[in-house]
Amino acid sequence: MTGVRHDDPVDFDPYRGELVAYCYRMLGSFHEAEDLVQETLLRAWKARDRYDPARASVRTWLYRIATNVCLTALEGRGRRPLPSGLGAPSGDPGAPLVPALDVPWLEPFPDARFDVEARADLRLAWVAAVQVLPARQRAVLVLREVLAFTAAEVAEQLGTTVAAVNSALQRARAALVDVGDAGAITEPDDPEVRAVVRRYVQAFEAADVPALVRLLADDAVLEMPPVPLWYRGSQDYGRFMERVFEMRGTGWGMRALTANGQPALAAYAPGPGGVHRVHTLQVFTVTDGRIAHNVVFADPRVFDGFELPREIPSDDFRRER
Repeated sequence: MTGVRHDDPVDFDPYRGELVAYCYRMLGSFHEAEDLVQETLLRAWKARDRYDPARASVRTWLYRIATNVCLTALEGRGRRPLPSGLGAPSGDPGAPLVPALDVPWLEPFPDARFDVEARADLRLAWVAAVQVLPARQRAVLVLREVLAFTAAEVAEQLGTTVAAVNSALQRARAALVDVGDAGAITEPDDPEVRAVVRRYVQAFEAADVPALVRLLADDAVLEMPPVPLWYRGSQDYGRFMERVFEMRGTGWGMRALTANGQPALAAYAPGPGGVHRVHTLQVFTVTDGRIAHNVVFADPRVFDGFELPREIPSDDFRRER
């Protein structure tokens, strides 16, 4: 094999963002994805003299290494769920909010930090569904359907046959048939979506629960990992929001961003000392002009991944209103 000499420049950095997105789709954890990409690039650097450009592009070669790294990391692992994937919805908006810290919850993806294409396949619902697949099926689905590698390339990356790749892809597609059409979910920069999110911000900051409820689909889902509870229906959603404002007070501040190619909000609760403190990151699914799903993340590691300041002067929110 004709390899790359140690003194030949091989620039891996342009592939970092898409590799992080790939490892995230495989693992369901942004933080693990970053670590696995670091390991991937380290392995590639150490093996650069064995890379043969006549056999594969740098990108294909890197994905082969990343796939092996991900499959090793997934050995013996359970899936990363959302609360809605673990059981029936709660019928009691006053139930105790006890976090299940032993569950490796699905994490959101801070897509604004990376130049990543195919954001429809970063949707939280899609990534959560993919977590149910066996690891090799998961890899085949992402490599073929999202990243558009050929069956032959995927077979090479996985050390298997084209027939086995096609069979795994067929089984993975069948398992995800109920996930829904990503095209039915509008993009966060769609004017109608921006208007819905803006009205949600106004209602939330005013602690106006009836206004919040009017923005919801009738069967809207609210879930909040690491608390394993979740609610379905605008009525229970509204009753839970009444509880939130009773517990944490009014006068919240919100900052708009995106996550998983979806609109998102960082919610800051009023605190002592003239500051608002970050409370949750909320990721929305908006369909037909209504909020159909809100996944509310309260894990501080999520805040770090999105580089959210822990405190913001309260005056900043007052000036924005």
